[in-house]
Amino acid sequence: MATFQPGLVHTPVTPFKRDQSVDFDAYAKIIEFHLRNGADALALPMPVGEDMSLTDEEQRKLIEFAVKQVKGRTPVIAHVSDAGTSIAVSRARHAESAGAAAIVSHPPYFWHPKPAMVLEHLVQIGSAVKLPFFVCTPPVESVGTALTTEIALQLIERLPNLAGVVDASLDFVFMEEVISNGRQLRPDFQLLAGADFMVSASALGGYGAFSPLSAVAPKLVRTLYESCRKDQFIEARQVQENIGVLHHAIKEAGASGLKDGLAGIKTALAYMGRECGLPRPPVRPLGEVERGKLAETLTGMAFLRAEPRGW
Repeated sequence: MATFQPGLVHTPVTPFKRDQSVDFDAYAKIIEFHLRNGADALALPMPVGEDMSLTDEEQRKLIEFAVKQVKGRTPVIAHVSDAGTSIAVSRARHAESAGAAAIVSHPPYFWHPKPAMVLEHLVQIGSAVKLPFFVCTPPVESVGTALTTEIALQLIERLPNLAGVVDASLDFVFMEEVISNGRQLRPDFQLLAGADFMVSASALGGYGAFSPLSAVAPKLVRTLYESCRKDQFIEARQVQENIGVLHHAIKEAGASGLKDGLAGIKTALAYMGRECGLPRPPVRPLGEVERGKLAETLTGMAFLRAEPRGW
């Protein structure tokens, strides 16, 4: 199998209408925006795409729609995670038949299967297709069985199509262990940053990233990615700090200690002229005061002035 290197992967949000149905007209605009603004690949629907609030039918339709909309201009990576092994396997097979270029999945969460069970869960998903398979760390901290180096290495031994690990944990020890030991077993094994904090993974020899903030500030994200790709980590420092400022502003936009990036990122997108509707319940949308505070914060970020407005 030829090595599939996804590069800078944009992870689109899922837009909803007022009745909470998926807005496919807006989704077409979102996809075209990402294609025009530096996406080497698209991964969907990831957590920023509210995958957990989508029905199985909606997830399948989103993947089918994206593949048809993209028309081969860039690879589409289908997110197929589910707590049930048979459901995730079915999603993986559907993604392959729909024309996805690769699949990605994380271990089950909100319950705590033993590591051997997690291993078997992921092996069955990867074995169900011939597509490149990426395993990502769980998106919810401390609410499930962690992806460990041991699991990753056993996956390499059992899955010829395992392409790499997408890590959002920022656990330096895990990243160092998985890439150094993984490449001893498979020289083309990849480590990708699972969020917009790319420096650590890149410094360890990782290549590529899954980027939620590319929807808000694609130029900033691309600048960071290119600096990391060229090992220009001194130049990347200020860019990474700006991304950190944007990330925390979006995540902490809610009142009373609520930290919900889903509501924040859709508010930020509306501020940038790209209305994508409200998040689905149980996520609470930002109130008027919260939206105003976030808009004020974003206005003070000088680096956003270079970013595209509107579609």
